[in-house]
Amino acid sequence: MKPQDVLKHKPLVLTEDQRAAYFRDGYLVLENYVSAEWLGRLRGAMTEVVDRSRAETRSGDVFVLEQGHSASDPRLHRVTSPQDQHPAFWDFMSDPIMTDLVADVVGPDVKFHHAKLNVKAGKGSREFKWHQDIQAWPHTDYSPVTVGVYIDGCADEQGPLAFVPGSHEGPLFTMYDEKGGFAVALREADARQIRESEVKRATGGPGTTLLLNCRTIHGSTQNMSSAARPLLLPVYSSADSFCYVPSPITSPHMGDIVRGKPATYASFDLRPCELPPDWRAGYRAPWSLQQEAEKARMAM
Repeated sequence: MKPQDVLKHKPLVLTEDQRAAYFRDGYLVLENYVSAEWLGRLRGAMTEVVDRSRAETRSGDVFVLEQGHSASDPRLHRVTSPQDQHPAFWDFMSDPIMTDLVADVVGPDVKFHHAKLNVKAGKGSREFKWHQDIQAWPHTDYSPVTVGVYIDGCADEQGPLAFVPGSHEGPLFTMYDEKGGFAVALREADARQIRESEVKRATGGPGTTLLLNCRTIHGSTQNMSSAARPLLLPVYSSADSFCYVPSPITSPHMGDIVRGKPATYASFDLRPCELPPDWRAGYRAPWSLQQEAEKARMAM
């Protein structure tokens, strides 16, 4: 569903000004949005999932490990598809606390696509370079939105998510590096166009929630604090928006209608979108692609 059609429906959670800000800026931050009760359930689920990672010695389909990970000191960068690892995550992602919020920016019929839990362990976990999301999973329109929930909050030194306001209305940059690898990062020449004075960073207490349009340029720096920065990241779209390539992250819940009804027609935005590699050849975590691209540049 396109923005002009979404705006025909009255908002359920956001104010009219907040919704206008999302469509203008390509992101919106809602401080302390999630209740203490939900945060308690999410923390409990996260603790159980992280405990399972103690047996892992290398990154795999579920756990993306940080340097120094061990059984005695689990250090995670990411949990892939957390909704498939603990039922509390899916309960939360399919609850009106999420789906009504998403409906305010994609329309009343809401579809789930995928999710990640970026744990981002403390003491120097890796950064994520400037990038746009939609090139990894193109849809027939640009309604897809990522909802980010800071489970424990986020301070400046923890590498908060950062955005370039209004960039969703600008060009889609290539996510392929100069050697043709899909690096999930802007090329250096494109990244140099971003002025620090334009960048906004999302910080806030536990439960602070952000909405991120799929075209918005964003990234994050290293987490230099001693505490992890868990950020739950489910992705949704309008029900009439369809992904037309295989997804890099799969789940039995992909395509579930979590609010409203299924679409009978597809929504099309004719602005072109770069295609990713054929993910059926095997999922490659975006952080690993960025690392490999950085090593290749240094070797040139």
